[in-house]
Amino acid sequence: MKSFVTAFFLLSLGGFASSQIGPVNVQTDDIDAQRAAIAAERNRLKASFLGEDAACYKKFAVNNCLENVNARRRTVMADLRRQEIMLNDEQRKNKAEQQIRKSQEKSSPESMQQDSDRRTKAIEDFRGRQGRDQENAQRRNAAVANEAAVREANAARLENHEKKNQARAEKQANAVGEEKKFKERQIQAQERRAQHEADQANRVKPASKPLPLPQ
Repeated sequence: MKSFVTAFFLLSLGGFASSQIGPVNVQTDDIDAQRAAIAAERNRLKASFLGEDAACYKKFAVNNCLENVNARRRTVMADLRRQEIMLNDEQRKNKAEQQIRKSQEKSSPESMQQDSDRRTKAIEDFRGRQGRDQENAQRRNAAVANEAAVREANAARLENHEKKNQARAEKQANAVGEEKKFKERQIQAQERRAQHEADQANRVKPASKPLPLPQ
């Protein structure tokens, strides 16, 4: 009898807890909080039913007691699962409604005007960036061209300077060669004059006396 009273008390406690949670208010936005409350209630009821199972093993009709506990366990857990399904359905419904509202807001005149303004501003920003990029590219090209012109001018000046130095060196070399040739011609002229004078001197010498006749 004491065991029966204990089991009845636990059954009443479980039924009271289930009635306390009641049907879930699927209209609220705090779906996560309701889902957490259901999970907490499920854990509490599991612990309660485990206590009832332990009490059944102290009775004579153990199987009948366990069957009654399992039947109530299935009923309560099914109700909690039903409430979770309702929450899931409500969550999907809320998401669908949000998508519909977003679509309606996008199709409203104010939203369309805002989208048009954003597109216009985006186009203006793009054109502005494009213009700045073109200006920067032109400045870079001008700088590159100017640098190339400076390099070419420097190369031309260097080449002209080298040509002048080469011409000066060739001129100096030619001058040295001409001076050498001039000196050689002078020496040759002096030698020819000396030879000529020697030849002249040999011509004016008196004739040698004839040999005496033999007697």
